[in-house]
Amino acid sequence: MKVVSVDRELCYGSAECVHRAPAVFEFVDGFGAVRPGHERTDDAPEILEAAERCPSQAISITDAADAASPNTP
Repeated sequence: MKVVSVDRELCYGSAECVHRAPAVFEFVDGFGAVRPGHERTDDAPEILEAAERCPSQAISITDAADAASPNTP
C-alpha cells in the first residue's frame, strides 16, 4: 500500500493532478490537494502519471510503512 501527498510549499496550482486523477486530487484555495480519504492508494496509473507530470514536483508517493514512521532513518 502507498500513500500519496501534495507538498503545498512546492505546488503552484497548475491543476495537472486534478486533471489526471480527479477522484484522488482536488483544487483547494488555488492549490492541488489529496481528497480526504484518498491518501492511501495502490499503483494506479493515473496517480503515478499525475506525480510524474506535476510541473512543480509537489506530489509524493511513499510506502505506507514509511509514511507511518517519518523518523525512520
